[in-house]
This record gives sequence, structure tokens and C-alpha cells, in this order.
Amino acid sequence: MDLFDKCWSFTEAKRVQAAGFYPYFIPLSDSEGTQVTVGDHQLIMVGSNNYLGLTTHPRVRQAAIEATRRYGTSCTGSRFLNGTLELHLQLERRLAEFLGVEAALAFSTGYQTNVGTISALVGRGDFVVTDKEDHASIVDGCRLALGEMRRFRHNDMAHLERVLASLPEEAGKLVIVDGVFSMGGDVALLPEIVSLCRKYGARHMVDDAHSIGVLGGGRGTAAHFDLIGQVDLTMGTFSKSLASLGGFIAGAADVIHYIQHHARALIFSASIPPANAAAALAALEVMQEEPERIERVNQIGKYMRTELRGLGFNVGDCETPIVPVVIGDDMRTFITWKALYEAGVYTNAVISPAVPSESALLRTSYMATHTDEQLDRVLQAFAEVGRTLGLVG
Repeated sequence: MDLFDKCWSFTEAKRVQAAGFYPYFIPLSDSEGTQVTVGDHQLIMVGSNNYLGLTTHPRVRQAAIEATRRYGTSCTGSRFLNGTLELHLQLERRLAEFLGVEAALAFSTGYQTNVGTISALVGRGDFVVTDKEDHASIVDGCRLALGEMRRFRHNDMAHLERVLASLPEEAGKLVIVDGVFSMGGDVALLPEIVSLCRKYGARHMVDDAHSIGVLGGGRGTAAHFDLIGQVDLTMGTFSKSLASLGGFIAGAADVIHYIQHHARALIFSASIPPANAAAALAALEVMQEEPERIERVNQIGKYMRTELRGLGFNVGDCETPIVPVVIGDDMRTFITWKALYEAGVYTNAVISPAVPSESALLRTSYMATHTDEQLDRVLQAFAEVGRTLGLVG
């Protein structure tokens, strides 16, 4: 058996490429946020997580430039040894203050934040309980942890309670959910989750990667449900609303201190470069000073899900600027993606195994900086493509 046999036999993507419907790894030659260029083809971007449109904000750009001039392009070491700048600590202090918790800790990516935090906390004899639609980084963190993983049906609180009730009373338990689910755009039932965790002696962690800058005046799911100070751990990323790269975990100071000294993904990875730390810090400041951006992106989300439903598309139970358009078949999803691409609209094709084939979808997501004209052009393209392909009447 040749280890590479699996590589030679992996032909699915090549078949889609040959058919001209391959929607992945497309190189952008230019981007100003809401509009991107691929070769000489210009498209309206409705597949980005740049919710507040801050990647091109002058203050954010300038902060990155100034940090590079002062510190150079890299820290060349881990936070644990020589890779911590005062800039990192300033960012962590500001994040903790913003979220109303004692401390925060910045990782090199959001993925590493989840992997590092979960594997550091969940040891032998412990249990970690996740929603079945949690992000892959949560699943991978659970796989690396030495404890046992249990899953409950998506947003099914009765099932979560049965899972918690089945676990040994004396065991350590951590329940982890996405605040906003990245594919469906729906929101975790956090008040019920917090209540169940208290009842069964479990701790809880919320992945607010898609909630920071969107829910709760930008502060995430806990603020959205008036639960500031009642959530044990909040995870977030810099690569979405905070217009940079990296991630963070926030909570009680002693817990963060423990993670800082036990998370292998932190200890054995280089810290985020100065430009990324400075950009995230500047984006956080702009977010607080310009709350109208948060209001705008939520207004856009409501408008687009209402209008897409009105056209006859299935957008599920979304409540946020993430608006999935369920197509229901992998190949049909590719065909729809390509038709929209040719019409000048950039969406994300999501197929099995990321979602079941019968739930294959186009993930659309919106920015505060989208203009009304751009949104209406997107809707017009969806209407025309939907009628042509028989997706809507």
C-alpha cells in the first residue's frame, strides 16, 4: 500500500475543475472590500467575513504600516519566549475591557485559539460537549484533548440536557457552542445553555468569531443576551470584524493564566506580527467609535434575508448578516455558484461533507460598507439565476 494512493485516487475536485464549476482557491488580483477583481472580471463580494468593512479603513491600514516601521515584519518567536510585544499586551487589555472580563490572551490564529484552549483545559476523565454544527476548529480541539467528546443536536436544548445528565457528576465538563453559526447564520441559545451548565456543574465557552462586531453592539453573544460576566470563556478572531489575523480567548484571569502556560498551540507558535496586532487594536477602536457600522451591517442582513426569502429562496433560520441560500445538491450548488459568478456576484459554495448534500448551500455574508445599489444588483442576479436554473418560480 503506497501512502500516496489516496492522492492519486482523489479526482472529485479535478472533475469539477474540468467542468468549469470549481469555486475554490480563486486568486483575487485586487480588492477594496465590497468589490473584488479576478483577472479582468469585477464582482460584488458577498462571501467575506469583513463584516464592518474595516480591512480598508484608513486608520487600520495606517496602524499596520506604523507598526511595521517600528517593529519590523515579524516577532520571529513564540509568545512564551521572545515573541511578546507590549502591543500584544495592550491589545489583550483592551479586548478584556471591551468584553467586560478580567483577561484575554491572543493566539496566532482563531483556529489555534480553539485548538489550544480546548486541549489545554480538557484532560483525562473530563468531557467536552459540542453542538453538531460547531466550527471545525472546535472539533479538532476536542480530538486533540485527552478527555471524551460528546455532541448534541444543533440548538436542541432538550438533547443537550440529556447529554449533560448522562455524564458523571464528578467529572469536569465543558460545553462549547458557536455564538453565531458560520454556515447557518443562526444564534446559539445562550441563556438556556448557561442555565443548563449551572444545573449540571459544567463550564461553558462561546466561539464568538462571527459575533464580535455583529451582536450585542459588537461585544458578541453574551452582550446580545445581557449575559456579560456570566459566560465562562469567550473566543474571538481578528480575521473578521477586527480586520486582521489572529484570535483570542477571554475570561477569568486565573483561567487565562492557566491556558497561557498549557496551550501548546500558543507556546509552540510564533506570535502574530506587529502589523496584525496594531490593525486589530485600531479596528477595535473604530468599532467602538463608529457604532453605526454595527447597526448598518445588521440592517443589511435583515434586508437581504427578507428579500431573498421574498424571491423564493430558502435561507433557513438565519438571524445575522450571514445569509445561506440552500440549493440542496452539491453539483447544482456549483452550477448556481458559477452562474452568479458570471453575473458578477461572488458567493461561497458549501457542500458535503461541510454540510449534508441535501443542505448544500451558497453562503452569502455582508459588510457594513455594501451600498444599496450593490445589494440590489446582487438580488437582481439571484432572481435571474434562480429563474433560469429553476430554483425559484
